[in-house]
Amino acid sequence: MGEVARGGGCCPPMDLFRSEPMQLIQLIIPMESAHCTVSYLGDLGLLQFKDLNSEKSPFQRTYAAQIKRCGEMARKLRFFKEQMFKAGVSPKGSTTQSDVNIDDIEIKLTEIESELTEMNANGEKLQRTYNELVEYKLVLQKAGDFFHSAQSRAIEQQREYESRQLSGESMEAPLLQDQELSGDSSKPVKLGFLAGLVPREKSMAFERILFRATRGNVFLRQTAVEDPVTDPVSGEKTEKNVFVVFYAGEKVKAKILKICDAFGANRYPFAEELGKQAQMISEVSGKLAELKTTIDAGLSHRVNLLENIGTQFEQWNLLVRKEKSIHHTLNMLSLDVTKKCLVAEGWSPVFATHQVQDALKRAAKDSNSQVSAILQVLHTRESPPTYFRTNKFTSSYQGIIDSYGVAKYQEANPTVFTVVTFPFLFAVMFGDWGHGICLLLAALYFIIREKKLSSQKLDDITAMTFGGRYVIFLMSLFSIYTGLIYNEFFSVPFELFGPSAYVCRDDSCRDSTTIGLIKAGPTYPFGVDPVWHGTRSELPFLNSLKMKMSILLGVAQMNLGIIMSYCNAKFFKNNVNVWFQFIPQVIFLNSLFGYLSLLIIVKWCTGSQADLYHVMIYMFLSPTDDLGENQLFAGQKNVQLVLLLLAGVAVPWMLLPKPFILKKQHEARHGDESYAPLPNTEESLQVESNHDSHGHGEFEFSEIFVHQLIHTIEFVLGAVSNTASYLRLWALSLAHSELSSVFYEKVLLMAWGYNNVVILIVGLIVFIFATVGVLLVMETLSAFLHALRLHWVEYQNKFYEGDGYLFLPFSFSLLDEEDEML
Repeated sequence: MGEVARGGGCCPPMDLFRSEPMQLIQLIIPMESAHCTVSYLGDLGLLQFKDLNSEKSPFQRTYAAQIKRCGEMARKLRFFKEQMFKAGVSPKGSTTQSDVNIDDIEIKLTEIESELTEMNANGEKLQRTYNELVEYKLVLQKAGDFFHSAQSRAIEQQREYESRQLSGESMEAPLLQDQELSGDSSKPVKLGFLAGLVPREKSMAFERILFRATRGNVFLRQTAVEDPVTDPVSGEKTEKNVFVVFYAGEKVKAKILKICDAFGANRYPFAEELGKQAQMISEVSGKLAELKTTIDAGLSHRVNLLENIGTQFEQWNLLVRKEKSIHHTLNMLSLDVTKKCLVAEGWSPVFATHQVQDALKRAAKDSNSQVSAILQVLHTRESPPTYFRTNKFTSSYQGIIDSYGVAKYQEANPTVFTVVTFPFLFAVMFGDWGHGICLLLAALYFIIREKKLSSQKLDDITAMTFGGRYVIFLMSLFSIYTGLIYNEFFSVPFELFGPSAYVCRDDSCRDSTTIGLIKAGPTYPFGVDPVWHGTRSELPFLNSLKMKMSILLGVAQMNLGIIMSYCNAKFFKNNVNVWFQFIPQVIFLNSLFGYLSLLIIVKWCTGSQADLYHVMIYMFLSPTDDLGENQLFAGQKNVQLVLLLLAGVAVPWMLLPKPFILKKQHEARHGDESYAPLPNTEESLQVESNHDSHGHGEFEFSEIFVHQLIHTIEFVLGAVSNTASYLRLWALSLAHSELSSVFYEKVLLMAWGYNNVVILIVGLIVFIFATVGVLLVMETLSAFLHALRLHWVEYQNKFYEGDGYLFLPFSFSLLDEEDEML
């Protein structure tokens, strides 16, 4: 942490302000120790391998078969995980780490998959049989009622015929209606029937199709099953009807069978005799009891097997993911001409050299290799990746910067200052110490439970909030601070630090207007005097305070951005940017808006009534006129003339000299030279970072000049627009305060004025939901996004290019389970 950036002694420590010094290393690894070496480097996590086989497809690489093998094991583990999820069994972390190799795991996974697949097949078969028997029992019970009622009716009809002395007539089809029995008695009617279950939602269509297909030559009876039954085919709970359909003739039967298949109606055999029906019900009930016992035993055995899998699942999963990542990495290595060694290249921090060498030695020893891997540093002009060492506190702020763009190698990192400026600018817009306490409680909840929550899989919104818990923590602290400055607690002022310094002049003083107030005590010791809230005097004072403070903060942060550009220029030894970019930018910005900031401070200190708008406008329109009552200090007119002259000189200073100097440097460097000695790694990296694409190849003066013209115009116009953009700090602070005041006065106080408990409770609930939903969620998000914009656009555009790429080392700790289990 004590090391500072070269050429920038005024800058913060290098490990966050500048990328860690990187080096390109080459490893020559014997084949027998390659696997072990890559494994140890994955545990170390400080080497980013380069793909030396980018021209080859994944199937043409050396270790394609091993990756396929790991993919098959990953598939089996996914299968186990799905089965455990369905059974309600969760994987448990194993406390004992056993030494197992990938071959043993592969055999074990194959055996378990075969056993589990067989158990699933048998269980599904038994369950389907059980569901069929359940349906069969329902058909026997419900259809038996049809035949029982029909038999009773037949007996009654027989008695009626006998009473009428109708002899010699037999009834072969007792379920026919009266009109069907009144036909030709010399031709006895013999009907067949089918019984089964049909889904209730299809029962009406089933009946209509039967009637149309047979032209009404069937007789259908249906009854609903009270509880849903499990369909043997789909395995889903379905509401069904038991049906019995009577028909005459085989052709009609064939049609009925086809219709039943089309509607998913399950058919079951059925006997007409009541005695056989009772016997069949008894047999089916006995089989159901036996199957239930068998299924329960199978489920118990299956759960035991899945629990045994769960105790080792995490260990197997981790080992398979590691093995797959190792072979992916080995596929990035190239074979030596002797085919006895693998050659690897990759980026590594300079400080990790000894750790990498130690890992190579341990790998050679553990793999019984006679020769250790060889490490050598390569010189290259390629730009290294960017690596900032962060912790759980700074990582979220670094993520905010990386979302805009990754710093190029050794470029100044805005995160160092963003840790403070981002939550503070948020708080300027969100200033209310009541709302700040609510945010603080939410942040403390995530911080206190971070160990538990970090081990859980969270939804997207919760995961995003949890990841930014330390950002919210600082945002809440700064919001409490600025809320105390504004003296706002849910938009209500309090006399926390003493009584107000103002009192009414007489009894007619109401609503504490400016005219009716006199200062009768010492100045309020901290923040805004509470008497200025809720009065007409609030507009000219508190509102003006916020607006002018926004300008001061904006000018200060823009100056910080220009100083950061100076740090970059000095670090890369780019004197052209120091003299022809940094200095004129500082002069131009501070000649106008720095001067405005000075006037604001002077006015606050002196209590002057000068109109600063008038001063700044006529500084350009009539610079030689007398200032009159707008003069704040002696010699102000002369100072303004000098500043105006400096601002006018700064513009051509930025525009003209730099292109000509770059042209002269290019001619001196490439004019008569055909060959030049190769620079060392450190020098080459600085040269690459110092020069843009114009430094390579042919020099185009017109292109450089146009580029500088655009850059100058952008800065000049941006200085105005960016300063105005910081007024969003004032606008959002005012909006937040007014919204909070509306909810307090129009909801809570109005409900309180009715002197009704119910109305008061309803008003309190509405106030709480409005505060949480609008002020603590929507306003927080709005202020966050505006603070983000101020950093990305108004601040970082002064110095930050953000065209680098992250250092992503090969590390087992960075493995993503979903990606590795594909």
